[in-house]
Amino acid sequence: MPSPESSSPLSAPLSDLTVRLSSPRGFCAGVERAIRTVEETLALHGAPVYVRHEIVHNTHVVNRLSAMGAVFVDELDAAAADRPVIFSAHGVAQSVHREARRRDLHAIDATCPLVLKVHGQIRRHAAAGRHVFLIGHDGHPEVVGALGQAPRGAVTLVQSVAEAAALPDRDGETAYATQTTLSVDDTAEIIAALRQRFPDIAAPAREDICYATSNRQEAVKAAARGADLFVVIGSQTSSNSMRLVETALSAGAREAILIEDAGAFDRERLKGVSTLGLSAGASAPESLVEDFLAALARERRLVIDTVETARENVVFKVPLMMAG
Repeated sequence: MPSPESSSPLSAPLSDLTVRLSSPRGFCAGVERAIRTVEETLALHGAPVYVRHEIVHNTHVVNRLSAMGAVFVDELDAAAADRPVIFSAHGVAQSVHREARRRDLHAIDATCPLVLKVHGQIRRHAAAGRHVFLIGHDGHPEVVGALGQAPRGAVTLVQSVAEAAALPDRDGETAYATQTTLSVDDTAEIIAALRQRFPDIAAPAREDICYATSNRQEAVKAAARGADLFVVIGSQTSSNSMRLVETALSAGAREAILIEDAGAFDRERLKGVSTLGLSAGASAPESLVEDFLAALARERRLVIDTVETARENVVFKVPLMMAG
């Protein structure tokens, strides 16, 4: 008599799923620098080490560093006076630097060098008497820090073409700067609107949107055309990750979603999907992409198509960390 196993029908073969894997994706040089800064500060000074704000916008990264001894706080008054405190990759206002000096804190600045470039531009324009229009998203930590580079009233936040078009006339010179993690296409439209309002507005020598943001959006554009579903791995608080979802939709993906990790993906979404695009935000570890591909492979037979539009070799040195 045949065993129950031998009489069971064979499992249906897995159907093919083409995965268009965007490259570049994931960590950028600024994120890697910020994470290394926390790791090396812990190695040099031991735990706890305080970090003002999430070092980067990714829950998995923050949880791992917390387990190592990093303590994430919203404001400096929550940091112990005798322990190092690190400023996140998003940057901080000048008032935060002044407060750290007043309290004689051992402050270590992990602000991305490309964000620091924007900070310098704003300070120079303000010192020269130019009114600065900052293109960005209200409340984002990078924008809060950038607004805090000049005296109150010297910088105006602009979030849309409509806001740019509605700006009142101004006497004197003007300039603009941008958040580094914006949509390249949307920002270009806002800049055009600003130029229409203020034809002589001063522009950055090079665009403020960082190379990593631009590269990831270009890769998503190339991978998203005709995709049934595009998945971006990253946290909901990550501006550059949200922009990748928008980019995928505008580039032609039928649907695009942002997920924290493989566990947050509803496999029912794979129904009717033959081509899936995949990318990760600049603060998302590559391990999350690998875990997601492994989860997909349990459901479908994967055909990986890497769509590479640029190669990155940028490396930023960690800030000087004195012992003591």
